[in-house]
Amino acid sequence: MSEEPRKGLFRRKPKDPNKKPGRLAQMRQVYELSAKHNKATPWLLAAAVLGCTIIGLLIGLLIGGTTAIFTTILGFMVGLLLGMFMLGRFAETAAFAQMDGQPGAFGAVLNTARRGYLMDEKPIAVDPKSRDLVFRSTGRAGVVLLSEGPKGRSGKLLAKEKKRHERILPNVPVHTFQGGKEEGQLAMKQVVPAVQKLPRKLNRAEVLAVRNRLAALGTQGSRPPIPKGIDPNKARPNHKAMRGR
Repeated sequence: MSEEPRKGLFRRKPKDPNKKPGRLAQMRQVYELSAKHNKATPWLLAAAVLGCTIIGLLIGLLIGGTTAIFTTILGFMVGLLLGMFMLGRFAETAAFAQMDGQPGAFGAVLNTARRGYLMDEKPIAVDPKSRDLVFRSTGRAGVVLLSEGPKGRSGKLLAKEKKRHERILPNVPVHTFQGGKEEGQLAMKQVVPAVQKLPRKLNRAEVLAVRNRLAALGTQGSRPPIPKGIDPNKARPNHKAMRGR
């Protein structure tokens, strides 16, 4: 009778397919996305790191002594920080370009707004014929409604939703924005800055009360899913943002 081979004590465990990628894996994915969209990404990042390092070296040489060692290291660290910032911007631009034209793209962008904003998982209103959408996010500034579609057509749907919300929440500010490429509409990169500039009118308890009140509002029409994009949570409500930053 043959015995089964003994398992080694240091044998690797099989990888969990549901395990989230680590920080380095995420950074590699961000870099690959950016480099695919902008071929100059590696050269720009290298120029940022090398440029800051050289500046640090020159400053150290002007001061004299062993200062050049410390200023060079400092310049290199500053270059890495600058490169990380640039990479984030490049990745954001690439993600917007990847989502451009997909239904629900503006909802995915709105869901990246932080500072206490909580977005509904799906559009709150959909025109069954034109497929124009209206998304909703609730935060310290009140209720934010964002439409997606041609200006004239989606504007009517947006105005209708604003009236409904003002009727249910008479003392809560309701802000409206139109997402698109026409004049007077917000581009994807303009959505989050526009929302974050809104003045804060509600405290955290009032925001939660508004969310509970909106649960009775419901939605209209069928609701297509929000496409994958820059938000790793796939446009799910950001509960962490409700705790503030």
